[in-house]
Amino acid sequence: MTAAAIRLHPAGPLEAGVVAALQQACFPDDPWDEASIATLSSPPAGLVVIALDALDQPVGFVMARVAAEDAEILAIGVLPQARRGGIGRLLVEAAVGGSRDLGATALFLEVAEDNPAAWTLYKASGFFSVGRRPGYYKRADGRVAALVLRRNLEGA
Repeated sequence: MTAAAIRLHPAGPLEAGVVAALQQACFPDDPWDEASIATLSSPPAGLVVIALDALDQPVGFVMARVAAEDAEILAIGVLPQARRGGIGRLLVEAAVGGSRDLGATALFLEVAEDNPAAWTLYKASGFFSVGRRPGYYKRADGRVAALVLRRNLEGA
């Protein structure tokens, strides 16, 4: 599946169930509940986008929020069978554009240190490391650190 066949759909609280199902499929060890997603997707500070394939089936999502001039990607995921086709990049750019539209000048996120594919995507999308949070993510065999990443949005 390639990004060319993907349609991005802005989502709100009514689509929280769809986003919760995607989040569960992408991150089964750390799912978010539908009520939390509904709250986070509420305007004016919430931003949620769902990636739909050519058959209008959801294959990915991004959730972000804006507070003053800072925005944060809270979660981003692409279903395993749809990965490696550019959908993640489309979702990152949707978060960048949406955050900028809501007045943010910087976008932050955390990525697990043991996820080189995600780090490569974010680096290619203009993010750089600004910190590290030890033991941030739970794993079956313990915990792993998160890298805190930033992308400047002014003039980007």
